[in-house]
Amino acid sequence: MTTRVTIVGGTGKLGSVIRDVADAEPGFEVVAVLTSRSDLDEMVGSDLVVDASTTAVSIDVVRAAIAHGINLLVGTSGWSDERIAQIRPLVAKAGTGAVFIPNFSLGSVIGSALAAVAAPFFPSIEIVEAHRDTKVDSPSGTAVRTAELIAAARDKAGPVASPHADQRARGQQVASVPVHSLRRPGVIARQEVVLSGPGESLTIVHDTIDPALAYAPGIRIALAAARDARGVVVGLDSFIDIGVRTPRERAVAAVEDDAVTGQVAGVTLL
Repeated sequence: MTTRVTIVGGTGKLGSVIRDVADAEPGFEVVAVLTSRSDLDEMVGSDLVVDASTTAVSIDVVRAAIAHGINLLVGTSGWSDERIAQIRPLVAKAGTGAVFIPNFSLGSVIGSALAAVAAPFFPSIEIVEAHRDTKVDSPSGTAVRTAELIAAARDKAGPVASPHADQRARGQQVASVPVHSLRRPGVIARQEVVLSGPGESLTIVHDTIDPALAYAPGIRIALAAARDARGVVVGLDSFIDIGVRTPRERAVAAVEDDAVTGQVAGVTLL
């Protein structure tokens, strides 16, 4: 069975890469490519809507797809946990699926996961992200996702130390993590997570060199996952095994372990 795909923003940088991957992927057919001038009702008849538009337009795309009962794959930046929380009840009521992917690069996802693993061991953590000067939003969706993963990993350790956070030059705080955004020519995408403690520092760096090559494997994974998804799913890490457990996964594992031993206790999932 062929999955009919509508791509919103399909003529942009990310949308063009997604279109090329979907066109070449068995079982998928791109039936419509929408631009900022298109009527969103043109998505009707599709099995999957891929949103690669802009931060300002994305909310309308998402709401339209949900209203039409169509599954979603969202690659547009600007979707924080707080913003996604507003969409969850709409998706649940519609009985559809919405997959939000801050970054399609496997290397970026692994880098963010490594930062989350290290986060409880360092009191000071800051993120420096750089993108080309044509990227209009900041901080990037990847930086927001990384900061949220760091905060979740520090649920017991508490917020990171960020002195003088009231000063604008200290960056924008996301989940207590200062994020510094660079927008300049000559760069595609780069993220540094700098973790510091007494007498030492650890820096985790990811560079995107060729978006078409870097994103294609993740796009293929996300397309297949979004086609059959139910409910809201966030992050490519939800579909690949990178050997790192999120706080929610640790809680689920704790419940399963207790069930095996017959000692089930109340566990609140994060």
